Amino acid sequence: MSQRGPSDLAGGNTWGEDDRRLPRKRTSVTRSVRESVGGFVVQVSARAMVAAFVGRPMRRSPRAASVLVVAAALVAVPAACTAPAAAGAATVAVSDASTSTRGVSRAAVNVAFPVANLDALASTYGFAGDVEYTEQTKAILLFVDQINKSGGINGRRINPIITSYNPANDAEMQALCEQWTQGSPGVFAVLDGVGTFTGDNQLCVTQQGHTPFVSQWTTVSNFTQEGAPYLWWTGPDDAAVLQALVDWGKRQGTIGGKAKLGIIAGDRASDQTALQHYLLPDLKRIGVTPVVELIPAQASENAATGSDSTLVVEKLRTAGVTSVIPLIPFNAFLPVLVAQTQQQYFPRLLLSDYEDSIESSLGLIPVPFAKALSGQDGVTTETLGGIDDPRPESQGGYDPGVRSCWTIWHKAYPEVPKGNMNDDIEEQGPVQGWCQEIHLFARAATGAGRNLNRRTFVTAMSKITDFPGGYSPVLTYGPDKFYGPTQYQVVRLHVNAPPSAQCRLPVGGLPPEGVCWTPVQPWKPLPTPR
Repeated sequence: MSQRGPSDLAGGNTWGEDDRRLPRKRTSVTRSVRESVGGFVVQVSARAMVAAFVGRPMRRSPRAASVLVVAAALVAVPAACTAPAAAGAATVAVSDASTSTRGVSRAAVNVAFPVANLDALASTYGFAGDVEYTEQTKAILLFVDQINKSGGINGRRINPIITSYNPANDAEMQALCEQWTQGSPGVFAVLDGVGTFTGDNQLCVTQQGHTPFVSQWTTVSNFTQEGAPYLWWTGPDDAAVLQALVDWGKRQGTIGGKAKLGIIAGDRASDQTALQHYLLPDLKRIGVTPVVELIPAQASENAATGSDSTLVVEKLRTAGVTSVIPLIPFNAFLPVLVAQTQQQYFPRLLLSDYEDSIESSLGLIPVPFAKALSGQDGVTTETLGGIDDPRPESQGGYDPGVRSCWTIWHKAYPEVPKGNMNDDIEEQGPVQGWCQEIHLFARAATGAGRNLNRRTFVTAMSKITDFPGGYSPVLTYGPDKFYGPTQYQVVRLHVNAPPSAQCRLPVGGLPPEGVCWTPVQPWKPLPTPR
């Protein structure tokens, strides 16, 4: 997703994270969720809502966090899965991977595709779904069929096992893990193109089940160390993202020098690992000691999060903090923004791909958080700042990976879906997400040769370089590099008022977007996590 525009909804004019592109994509309220938080009405995408309930208990990603701030139980840690070890834990080498051929026959390769059931969340929590999310099964079948018609995996066809599940039901996710890794039919690999099968559920498949898992959801390095060599991410290692964030902040003067830095960190184990093992050491290396404030961050702690956010913001304001790094999920980030607005305290926010704070923030401007968010910068490995259409990449259109996915999709489904202005797919949406994951899997599985087993597959994955990505421009892996992105950029949240070309202009002479990301720093190599 690239740019956003206004949409008139019942009860007033609000702006939404995915209710963008008035002239371009879906403009229906069915794309988004509206919630009242601290007296503010906010609107975010269904993708964002999923993220809250799949619980990113250990992190991020598409992928985006949620604004739902009602009491709800976050996905618990599966009983059969262990929590990740501390950073630096020993890993199983690619060369020591299992040689099991479970899920592989002479004619086919069984691949599992978990698809989050938005209807389950919608009926429980009262929001409408996102149209492109309803097309996930259609997308999976299309891209799998394309691979199979082109010769499959060295003559074997991919047999897609598509399972719809409730991402708020951890017992169901645990049962799926056991089915894939122990049940019948056997599964060779699990692909998660959107990043909704998250946290310890990934370790259940990889660490316990020794089954390859390719996913858009990520956290910091210790997680892939635990899941190695079976866990591969198409999103970034957040340890590298945080390092890039510190480097950017130092160059811009928002970290170090006369700036006084604060960190708002969640109390989840994942946030504390990111803080203690990665962010604080990065800051120590440049001689910066921040003011650190903790906040309840589980979705089941909403009452405590709301009350504590007021106190946390008050403490930072009293301490004279001028820059803040939010190391929290969106269900905690939103009450912090409410508290900042109520107290009229607007420090520089150093946003990033950690819990998708830079991506999800676009849905909160211009109302209700323009003062808190407009003009704030964020470090991202995603292609934010372009526009979702097949114009040349040099003009802000699709990069090669997404363009290839759109070409396949457009050929199969040239009609414009009901309620849409065109048939363009989202740059950070589920159609390209599944396209990316399926083609990446096919590249590695084909590279493994006819003797396809877990070891030959992960060995082939470790040799993939310069793969045209979807969410990120290029994916490169290695024997000790289990995340794909190689570059990051810095983008700025921009309210396009009065309308100008700072937000890329839609095709057809339609009006400019209302809000967008504008590039601040071009693509640079992503640091290697220390």
